[in-house]
Amino acid sequence: MTRIPEKDRDILEQAMYLPMLLTILERDRIIFDKAGFKLKEPYLQLIEETIKAVQRDLKETKFAMRKGQMKVEQVARDDDFTMFLFIYKGFEEQHNYFNPRIRNKVQELMEYYLYKGV
Repeated sequence: MTRIPEKDRDILEQAMYLPMLLTILERDRIIFDKAGFKLKEPYLQLIEETIKAVQRDLKETKFAMRKGQMKVEQVARDDDFTMFLFIYKGFEEQHNYFNPRIRNKVQELMEYYLYKGV
């Protein structure tokens, strides 16, 4: 049973997922930059704008975490699960996340950020 309210747990999960999304976008930007596209600027601009939007939201998330006395840390990882430690107002809780669930959530976030301008 978790002591963390759903609203605050959502903030903690954003603090998990957004850095992962940034890592993926940074890697994709390098791949697009090195790829042999004739017109790669539109792709690079889209990725850049997406990175900026994610960074803005991550900044807001970190502010909310400081304000709410929250932290999240990755504790362990194996082939199937990743364990995170949520620190919430002095209480510690460990949460296991199924790796395919993490991948799917990061993909959902990527689609949201890429398509929200459409």
